Amino acid sequence: MLAVRCSPLHDLDVVTAHGILQLRQEVFVVEQECPYLDLDGRDLESGAVQYWVEGPDGSVVATLRALREVSGETRLGRVATARSARGQGLAAALVAAALEEAEGPVVLDAQTYLAPWYAGLGFVRDGEDFVEDGIPHVPMRLDR
Repeated sequence: MLAVRCSPLHDLDVVTAHGILQLRQEVFVVEQECPYLDLDGRDLESGAVQYWVEGPDGSVVATLRALREVSGETRLGRVATARSARGQGLAAALVAAALEEAEGPVVLDAQTYLAPWYAGLGFVRDGEDFVEDGIPHVPMRLDR
């Protein structure tokens, strides 16, 4: 298992920040064919933390973003794993690391096909399905 790292974006070196953002683009925009504005400004918010795993060559192979909502909840999102690194439990390790740091309830908007996977991590449905950027999602929550 590779080490999970975390840091606010403004504390990252430019190479790591680039790797995180590049991976998100590769997975969400290119692979999922979903043109959307990934750089939404939330990465720079106070309380926003980037989690990532580096491969043996130092490249970012998995990432997750945790945000602190005004309501006090922690919002997980932008969970992405490079195609070459899937099936190794990296996303689960990222979620576990983020949950260790989170205070209070944790929420996320899961792509619908991943809802059972998040349920296996303790999340439950928290509302009606919706479509965002052409992809079906389900709101989920983990009360702590």
